[in-house]
Amino acid sequence: MTKHDHHEHGDHSHHPEAPSDIEARTLALESLLIEKGLLTSEDVDRIISAYEHDIGPMIGARVVAHAWVDLDYRARLLNDGPAAIRELGYDYPASTGLAVLESTKEVHHMVVCTLCSCYPWAVLGLPPTWYKSAPYRSRAVVEPRKVLEEFGVALPADVSVNVWDSSSDLRYMVLPERPEGTEGWTEEQLAAIVSRDCMIGVARPQVPAEANR
Repeated sequence: MTKHDHHEHGDHSHHPEAPSDIEARTLALESLLIEKGLLTSEDVDRIISAYEHDIGPMIGARVVAHAWVDLDYRARLLNDGPAAIRELGYDYPASTGLAVLESTKEVHHMVVCTLCSCYPWAVLGLPPTWYKSAPYRSRAVVEPRKVLEEFGVALPADVSVNVWDSSSDLRYMVLPERPEGTEGWTEEQLAAIVSRDCMIGVARPQVPAEANR
């Protein structure tokens, strides 16, 4: 079973464009701002660095790890994602909604943005190139299981796949199922096995082989 929840994007949202066109427009805008003295290349580098190192998937991974060890926190996270994230001292923009989806042994959640590339930057950092690509945006809805298999995720036939369509008003983040064999792990250890792709729903946390030795 596949669930496709589609949300209308506001008039101010982005429109589908080829990645090369987006890159060209971005570079042109960057050059114009630098030329007018409103921005420097150092400013751009600093912003990119912040999203790669300070604002990134490590925040989402810590949120997931805490939800795995604290059931009360997990309930609050599923009920009000932004508020629960702020509990841990992280910022989440009040202007953008966030729904956290819990994957279980019966249901696997997967996130896409069919119209553009809406994405919870505040907790996952920069979106991967493939997330913004036309093939992923179209195929994730039509053939999610096949797409998941291409990412290395083969789900049993009795596991439902729910595909959620992000919008400019509401973004999604997946709370993956905690893998077996991680009992007694610290939150730091747990966070280390939660990747960005796990929180988009195209991967599942894996326990390193050496952890079981």
